[in-house]
Amino acid sequence: MLTGKRILLGVCGSIAVYKAADWARELRRAGAEVTVIMTASAARFVTPLTFAALSGRPVHTEMFSAVGAELIPHINLAREHDLLLIGPATAQTIARLAQGQADDLLASVALAARIPIIICPAMNSNMYLHSATQENLQRLAGFGYRLVEPDCGQMACQEEGPGRLPDWPVVREEVLTALSRQDLAGHRVMVTAGPTHEPLDPIRFLGNRSSGRMGFALAVTARRRGAKVFLISGPSSLPDPPGVTTIRVSTAAEMAAEVLARAEGCDVVVKAAAVSDFRPAHNADTKIKKTGAELSLDLTANPDILKTLGDRKGDSSSLPILVGFAAETGDMIDEGWRKLHDKNLDLLAFNDVSAKDAGFAAETNRIIILDRNGGEEKLPLSSKELTAERIWNRVVKLLDN
Repeated sequence: MLTGKRILLGVCGSIAVYKAADWARELRRAGAEVTVIMTASAARFVTPLTFAALSGRPVHTEMFSAVGAELIPHINLAREHDLLLIGPATAQTIARLAQGQADDLLASVALAARIPIIICPAMNSNMYLHSATQENLQRLAGFGYRLVEPDCGQMACQEEGPGRLPDWPVVREEVLTALSRQDLAGHRVMVTAGPTHEPLDPIRFLGNRSSGRMGFALAVTARRRGAKVFLISGPSSLPDPPGVTTIRVSTAAEMAAEVLARAEGCDVVVKAAAVSDFRPAHNADTKIKKTGAELSLDLTANPDILKTLGDRKGDSSSLPILVGFAAETGDMIDEGWRKLHDKNLDLLAFNDVSAKDAGFAAETNRIIILDRNGGEEKLPLSSKELTAERIWNRVVKLLDN
């Protein structure tokens, strides 16, 4: 997702600087070109040599270095990169930026930059909550800088509260959002994810092996592209994605109620959840014992949420674009076309869940997309995030039309 992107990493003097070293490594591992600027106080915590080794590039520390002075680094560094990420951002650097000062290299580069700037504050809780720091942060937000909320927890000074530098997954999401096309801005998107659990008794349930990874990837990537996203998830161990309104449910009936209540307010509905087709006809109030237990289990059909939405939609163009998912084995193409037409879908994505690299809980996916106009597209094996991006590319075309 970051291959070929040129990231300028600004590091300030904080005990949290060790996390920024990890960020440099993660960015480079993801394919980005990383150039590091360190303030004088940052270099007292970790040497520039550390960041040079992790980034594979020279580290910039001085405003008027004798080496490369003819390149005017405080101007050209801003010109040559796609994004400026400052973290840990100390109270001192935040104050510098808020006042438009240019008394060190990092502040000068930020002042000259016409690229997205992300600020990740890290400091003592009292310093962070002080009205001066909060006013400075508001001023930076007014400049168009993107602010990442600090984590809460115990500090190196043993105090508890907000001010901890966020972990890389949170910051990564902001970086990807800043670099993404905002072609879903202004649209409301609903995504369903994960399995459903249909209770048999207080201990047992009927379910499936869905992890929710594909649905969560769709929600995350839609949010990156500017959408207001509602994620309705069945039982999943995945954490709630940042910036996404997440509603947790358990059964198919609960998921149906949430989806049908919100669908008409959305522009796109993507049903990526693996909803159980059946539930036990009777849910025992107490644990069913082995002794004397019946060996047969009566089942009843769950509501088909996607077909209900398709029937509501009919031929209307004012209701949401409907995207369905199908986990298949065997004769997938014919079954895919049947589902697309039977459920009145705009797009249907399906995959062979018997494949080890594209089934439940896998990190990758290989899907085929069918559309209502007869189109068929086979996507190559790729990460579920990249697969989601390609699906949104198709959805954006439908929205544009």
